Amino acid sequence: MSFQQGLSGLNASSKNLEIIGNNIANANTFGSKASRAEFADLYAASLSGAGTSSVGIGTKLSTVAQQFTQGNITITENPMDLAINGGGFFQLSDGKNPTFYSRNGQFKVDKQGFIVNNDNLKLLGYSADGTGAIKQGLAQPLQLPTKGIEPQATSTVKMEFNLDSREKGSAPYTQPDPSQPNYKVDVLPPKIQFADNTTYNKATSYTAYDQKGQPIAVTMYFQRANPPMLQDPLTNKWVADPNGDTVWNIYVTANGTPVQQDAQGNVTTSTTDANGNYATTSPFTRIVFGPKGGVPKSTDADGNALQLDDIALILPPGVNAGGAPTLRVPYDDPANPAPPDPVTGKLPHIALDFSQISLNGSSFAVTDLSQNGYAPGQLTGIQVEKNGIVTARYSNGQSKAAGQIELSTFRNNQGLQPLGGNIWARSNASGEPVSGVPGDGNLGVLSPGSLEESNVDLTGELVNMVTAQRVYQANAQTIKTLNDVLQTLVNLR
Repeated sequence: MSFQQGLSGLNASSKNLEIIGNNIANANTFGSKASRAEFADLYAASLSGAGTSSVGIGTKLSTVAQQFTQGNITITENPMDLAINGGGFFQLSDGKNPTFYSRNGQFKVDKQGFIVNNDNLKLLGYSADGTGAIKQGLAQPLQLPTKGIEPQATSTVKMEFNLDSREKGSAPYTQPDPSQPNYKVDVLPPKIQFADNTTYNKATSYTAYDQKGQPIAVTMYFQRANPPMLQDPLTNKWVADPNGDTVWNIYVTANGTPVQQDAQGNVTTSTTDANGNYATTSPFTRIVFGPKGGVPKSTDADGNALQLDDIALILPPGVNAGGAPTLRVPYDDPANPAPPDPVTGKLPHIALDFSQISLNGSSFAVTDLSQNGYAPGQLTGIQVEKNGIVTARYSNGQSKAAGQIELSTFRNNQGLQPLGGNIWARSNASGEPVSGVPGDGNLGVLSPGSLEESNVDLTGELVNMVTAQRVYQANAQTIKTLNDVLQTLVNLR
């Protein structure tokens, strides 16, 4: 007669209650994973074999199996809180020991700019260069930038707009034949008076930046040239040629100073009349549309080739609205001027893209206007994308990647060794980690501003606890019954 079965049952039930109690204790621990007790029966072995009628000698705790199912994701609105939606683990390092792994995304930024957890373990990922390009390779502690972003001078301007074909000519003109009031011939070269809005049809503005990040107010004026005329053979009157081209003169000012360039792209100056108006300002360029309108021709009104996606624009030095002197854009050292491009013959310039402009019978509208310059800015915030890219936001409206979080997964997650503090370490049973960026392969995506709750089912654990208690009581009853039977044997006379 043996008490072994009852004792082993008590021990197993006690371990089961410990595991259930640990699960319940961590029901509110973010990133925690529930465990499950798995038992195996015991049989005594003999050299001759146990036969077919062996009675077992009890049970044992075979393993404590971790349950790596997905926990619920709760929104915290803290940008440094991260949840993994799917497979994978965050990689953490203390700089001394092998890499640790965690599902708890409660991160902070320490005084050195490193992303750390509550135990000061540093989050690993890929760094980024000064332009924001991710440098994939060996994962290292992610350190956020602390300095601001340097200014960038404008080098490209892209505009998308429509010119109204119904607009009448606004360019200054002469009337060679006073008896024919419709017979108008544009003054050449065309002129404009910026203070007189009757000398142009429409205007639009944008801000460019010099090498110091100082703003330059750039205004474009659109002036429709008077249409080519022909004489009606029936009435002998001069009328607009319906099959003629439409010419639009485009003028540009930078900080109120007209932008003029010669055929070589050199900036030229304008003279003013007695009223202070720029009397000799000529168009920056002259765009030609065919009789059907639509997109411009590839030559300007003077017959010169016009590359619509790379019209050379050079902004002269001046003084902006804040009183600050602005540099020439692009900057050119007067003592050592840059030579023209050997292929295009153009000087260094801002590439003005007019390839998306049009002429039709609808109102003037600028539908897109962008330029790539910006002022200096200070770091104002951090945002983590679903793919793990950590984006730094600056006060000038710019943003660029500061790094990318790397995740790891394992062939056997249950083989990971729990270390406490919501972290695990790899083991021989887990296999080697397979690393990558969120969303690749079997790796999940990140949910910024959220945390993964524990996957403990509190209701289920309470039911399991009641069941384990009943099993413990039953095993205790087995020992009590054996004790009673043994007592009866002892009392035999």
